Amino acid sequence: MTPQTWDAELYDARHSFVTGYGAALLDLLDAAPGERVLDAGCGTGEHVAQLAAAGVDAVGVDASPAMVRRAAARFPGIRVSVADLRDLPFREEFDAVLSNAVLHWVPEAGRAAACLYSTLRPGGRLVAEFGGAGNVSAIDTAARALRAGHGLPEAASPWYFPTVAGYARVLEDAGFEVRAAWLFDRPTRLTGADGLAVWVRMFAPHLLAGVGDPDTFLAELGERLRATLYRDGSWWADYRRLRVVAVRPPR
Repeated sequence: MTPQTWDAELYDARHSFVTGYGAALLDLLDAAPGERVLDAGCGTGEHVAQLAAAGVDAVGVDASPAMVRRAAARFPGIRVSVADLRDLPFREEFDAVLSNAVLHWVPEAGRAAACLYSTLRPGGRLVAEFGGAGNVSAIDTAARALRAGHGLPEAASPWYFPTVAGYARVLEDAGFEVRAAWLFDRPTRLTGADGLAVWVRMFAPHLLAGVGDPDTFLAELGERLRATLYRDGSWWADYRRLRVVAVRPPR
């Protein structure tokens, strides 16, 4: 897996919706004071800080050193560190794992699921949400068609967008008992007149690989997508999310 490079300050400034939409996931997690919770892919630390403020023994990990540095700067005192979700250093330490908008960046889904399973104590729970089947299909399809029109090669995708059934199998193969899983549309507003271009640069730079003039390419992409993804004065990304609740069975 090629590591994604993140501009952590831009992430906070222009893509705070990622954390904002995670509020529903925190409600679903319903962590009690004193519980030990791992935020797997903590980004810039917002959820770790919220959990800690509620009396939860919260720990955050992220594969991006830039994200971890930003989290530590924003919330001094929270416990965050750099770690790969495919190779975590914890064994049966947590009552729950929270993961928001991360697992679609880990194509080695079985390895990640097995690792998350290992971090949980027997009876512990996983609450996760990430891109599901069909996520950003309009953006991806239009960008690939535009690349082809420019004579550019097919862009390798870093994303993993599974179906409900497909990901349930991944979790069950890792040892989890799946309690709930659902896939839903969640059109997501992108801030600013350049919201689509900023989103592509942040989250889909692979679609710009080999492009000689990214500004012109992104302008052309915007014209192709304006009829479907621009409304009420804003760009809207065609997000589809997969949300799961699973449990490591008690011994």
